[in-house]
Amino acid sequence: MEEKNVDCDVLVIGTGASGMAAAVTAASQGLKVLVVEKEPRFGGTTARSGGWLWIPGTRLATEQGIQERHGAARSYLQHEATTHFDAARVDAFLDNGPKAIEFFTRDTCVQFDMPPVFPDYHAEAPGGTQGGRSMVARPFDGRQLGERIKHLAPPLPELTVFGMMLGSGKEIWHFMRVFRSVESFTYVAKRLSRHFLDVLRHGRGMTLTNGNALAGRFAKAAMDLNIPVWLNAPVTRLVVDGDRVTGALLSHEGKPTCITARLGVVLACGGFPHDVERRKALFPHAPTGTEHFTPSPAGNTGDGLKMAETVGACVDPTIPNAAAWVPTSVTVRPDGSSGVMPHFIDRAKPGVIAVTRHGKRFTNEANSYHDFVQALVAETKGDKEIFSWEICDHATLRQYGMGCVAPFPLPIGRHLRTGYLKRGNTVEDLARQIGVEPAALKATIDGFNQHARNGDDPAFGRGSKAYNRYQGDAQNLPNPCVRAIEAGPFYAIKMVIGDIGTFAGLAVDEHTRVLNASRQPIKGLHAVGNDAASVMGGNYPGAGITLGPALTFGYVAGMALANAAATAASSDIGRKAA
Repeated sequence: MEEKNVDCDVLVIGTGASGMAAAVTAASQGLKVLVVEKEPRFGGTTARSGGWLWIPGTRLATEQGIQERHGAARSYLQHEATTHFDAARVDAFLDNGPKAIEFFTRDTCVQFDMPPVFPDYHAEAPGGTQGGRSMVARPFDGRQLGERIKHLAPPLPELTVFGMMLGSGKEIWHFMRVFRSVESFTYVAKRLSRHFLDVLRHGRGMTLTNGNALAGRFAKAAMDLNIPVWLNAPVTRLVVDGDRVTGALLSHEGKPTCITARLGVVLACGGFPHDVERRKALFPHAPTGTEHFTPSPAGNTGDGLKMAETVGACVDPTIPNAAAWVPTSVTVRPDGSSGVMPHFIDRAKPGVIAVTRHGKRFTNEANSYHDFVQALVAETKGDKEIFSWEICDHATLRQYGMGCVAPFPLPIGRHLRTGYLKRGNTVEDLARQIGVEPAALKATIDGFNQHARNGDDPAFGRGSKAYNRYQGDAQNLPNPCVRAIEAGPFYAIKMVIGDIGTFAGLAVDEHTRVLNASRQPIKGLHAVGNDAASVMGGNYPGAGITLGPALTFGYVAGMALANAAATAASSDIGRKAA
């Protein structure tokens, strides 16, 4: 079959936030950009994410009256990254993050909202704060995408209600209080009515929120700049001329196509959450690579890393955590397929605890998902299977829900029938259902209840940290995260280890240039998002530490390529003048 040839200034591989940020930035500077995506829909992991970004020192924070203490964010990241603190990249992130937000919010439709309070995950650590660093994509009207809305990847089904992804913060609060407040009931009724009307008219909801809103906004920004986005266009290899990456070979519309990128190629392929071999090598809890359950898109198979390695790049295997860990549960969807549910906030609700197969608690369940998994791995070291059980009583389940099980009035029968949700009339009965020694689980819950009735948790300090309290229930006094587990029936959901993105990526410099084994830049090759090693050093400091750097370094890559074009143009002018 005859090969097509296409020329551009910049080739971006991947349509998540990092790739689209690079594309929009470069195109805004006058460069000819082409974006390609292997999947039939655009948006990548971003489209099914929470849509939060962690970027200190932005105008959005100052508008909330929040002023960053000079050096605080850097101190915090140095504390978090420990042995993998990369000063040059951290400084580039902190310097360019506010510039990126200013550019996108001023010159494009990519907009954000920032709550005045959203604590860092370790707010009590040096440089940590109670708010001003985490922001979320502003809801977006999907109708602005026209026909392209059909090609936007949907949100993760497990994080939707009737196919509708709830906006973070206030919207979730209203849904949880729907039958406890007239205001909340009215809000929910209007939101659901609008959603169902959209589904009848357009086949899907048009009020995009969270990560779907961010992906939609980037798509509209690309449309406004006339950036072509090719779907179903998997890249097979990079093209090299001498010591420089000059483009890539891919398949487009069923034809082999050679893309020549005059200035460079940007890898934004989403990391390697579905690369079983690399998981086997880098995930200690997954010795065969299969003991891991990720809600990331199936197309994220490490293509960017593999292609870069063929031209001399390397992945750092020493990063303390190779991924952003999250406890997950595996559910059965109505169509019979399996789904993976990330447990972000239910663990912090009062009346919920987690135990090992021995029936014992092992950590503060209200801590961040990344911290929770690390504690689970440490506690179950040597076990053949690493998992825990999330446990609550009937009142808690119907008030807050748990995992995929929605609060009242939505039914729970399907989850009981599939075995996703286990139930016992007594604690001992539940223990037998889940294979835990009844006496051990009874002792754990009795010991927890003894102090929980007074709002205390001396064993692990639930509610003692700002992030705990933020994710709890402020109306549950005296402790937003603690309530006794007393009235049966009792319920349990099995939680296993998953991720919301990989951290172990390609070694890059502060300009996003991919480095070889000698730490020298590979000419013409950039990596952003989860294809680049995490600037957080394998830790998880706050909400949005994947998308914040993704957008920022996408902007950095776009500006670096634009500067390279300007330098080349100046050199050409100089040569002609000479």
